[in-house]
Amino acid sequence: MFTLISLPYSAEALQPVISSETIAFHHGKHLQTYVDNLNRLIEGTEYASMSLEEIVRSSQGGIFNNAGQILNHNLYFTQFAPVAQHSEPSEGLAITTALILNFGSVEQFKAEFEKAGTTLFGSGWVWLSADKDGKLFITQESNANNPLTKDLRPLLTMDVWEHAYYLDYQNRRAAHLQALWSIINWSEINRRYIG
Repeated sequence: MFTLISLPYSAEALQPVISSETIAFHHGKHLQTYVDNLNRLIEGTEYASMSLEEIVRSSQGGIFNNAGQILNHNLYFTQFAPVAQHSEPSEGLAITTALILNFGSVEQFKAEFEKAGTTLFGSGWVWLSADKDGKLFITQESNANNPLTKDLRPLLTMDVWEHAYYLDYQNRRAAHLQALWSIINWSEINRRYIG
């Protein structure tokens, strides 16, 4: 059975970028609902003994949707750090080298990533992922989709479902995406990259 992840920071720690009210709804209600739904759907099935990644790779329908949303949100919530602990990706990180190699600069990567997030129609996720050779890709994934289904390793994501930002930014998705850079924990993204 799956459980709701504990946040590695307090509900207030990401303010003003993400309010404690948004954390309460997004983590405490939306994500909890996906966890409850998945546990109910997989009880007594072959999926009950699988990891989230295995379920996402092998399921469809409601099981896939709930497992995908749990995995996506787990990666999303654990990639942040309080604003006071924020830093830009430093020269010493492997992810920084890869961003420059693949996109020309960290700034160019951010611009392309934000564009992918603002132009995704409807609800979904924008991802930075790596293939088995370490090449980086930006993908737009609708609904509960995850780059794992394309044999990519997810590294960084921004949730562009309205519930992720509407309390704090209303319809200003672009402003929300731009603000998120100030709470990205690049050490965590680097850890995911080097595996």
